[in-house]
Amino acid sequence: MARLRRLEHHRFVGLRDSLVVYDTDDADQCAQLVARAGSEDVAATLPIVTFGPDTIAEARNRGYRPAAG
Repeated sequence: MARLRRLEHHRFVGLRDSLVVYDTDDADQCAQLVARAGSEDVAATLPIVTFGPDTIAEARNRGYRPAAG
C-alpha cells in the first residue's frame, strides 16, 4: 500500500485537534484518516503532526493515543 501524498516518509501521523495518532501502514487506520480529511491530501486538509523518531512510542510521549481500528 502506498503512503499518503506529501507524507510518504512518515508512518505515524497525528491529528493536533484530537491528539489521535494513525498508523498509515495499517489499511483501516489510513482509510479512517482519509475519510476524516475528505481527500487523499491529508496534509492540506487537517491539522497534522509527524514524529521524529517515527514511532508509536514517540507519539505517546507527546500525549497522542493510537486510533481505534
